[in-house]
Amino acid sequence: MSEKEIIIKEDFIRLDSLMKLSDAVVTGGHAKIVIQNGEVKVNGEVCTQRGKKMREGDFFTFDGLKVTVKKC
Repeated sequence: MSEKEIIIKEDFIRLDSLMKLSDAVVTGGHAKIVIQNGEVKVNGEVCTQRGKKMREGDFFTFDGLKVTVKKC
């Protein structure tokens, strides 16, 4: 599994936006589909909320990629 860290300035970022920013998906539509299909795990549990607020320390896994949120 490959891992990435995404640094944000805000308090949170939406899961679908984080997936696009980290290049886990190409489009927001793709993010919506894989999230709603239950293919994405947030902090180890399946998440079907594309608007899930991801804060520092949170992570998602999808398709062999783990992305962790860091705040600057």
